[in-house]
Order: sequence, then C-alpha cells, then structure tokens
Amino acid sequence: MKAKTENRLQKGALHMRAITYSRQGEYLLPNLTVPDGPEVHRGKYASLRQKYLKEHRYGIYLNLLTTGRLSSHLNEVQREAQERMEVLTRQMKAAWGVTEELKAKDQMAWVQQTNNIRQAAEEIVMKELIYS
Repeated sequence: MKAKTENRLQKGALHMRAITYSRQGEYLLPNLTVPDGPEVHRGKYASLRQKYLKEHRYGIYLNLLTTGRLSSHLNEVQREAQERMEVLTRQMKAAWGVTEELKAKDQMAWVQQTNNIRQAAEEIVMKELIYS
C-alpha cells in the first residue's frame, strides 16, 4: 500500500515539475494557457449561460475553460434550450387553445397569446437550464 502511495506522489511530483513559472514582480506565477478551440458563433442561451457562469459560478467557469470543455458545454446548453423552448411552446399553445383558427379570427389576440406563451416558456428555460 505504501509503494502505491509513493508511486502516486512521484507521478504528481513529476507532473508538477512540468509546469513552468514566470516572475511577476516578487511573485512566481504559473504559465497556464487555455486550450485552443475553433471560434464559433454562440446563440442567445449559450451567451447567457457563459455570462452567468462567469459572474456567479466562477469556479465552474474556470474549470470548464481550462479543461477545454467550455465550448462544448455552451453548445449543449444552447441546443437543449432551443429544444425545450420548442416543446414548451407547442405544449402551451395546445393547452391554451392558440390555433390557426384563432389567428384567422382575431389576429391581435393570437399575437398576444403567442407572445405570452413564448415569454412563459423562456422563463422556464432560463430557470432550468441557464441559471442552474
């Protein structure tokens, strides 16, 4: 058991030696870089999630960023949020009776109901996926 522990410590010590440092005034700071990844356009929900992580969950944000998983996490949140919005909107329209017949009969009522449904669905998505 002691040999395994020493072996792990030696591996950790070897790994620690691979980090290089630069002197900034009186301090030695590690030379850390973020893994390069392709620049992609982020959607609304991905941008909101990134802003939330950066401002309120900085530890998680930094971990995702330094391990190179931030982009995939944000893309996944964007995809899930869009799917959830579509499903919720469809279900709420059916439950509230917002149909094409209503659109033909009273267009302003249809627009009002559709906007209310979209706003309610977005509140749910924001709470469940973005701010969690």
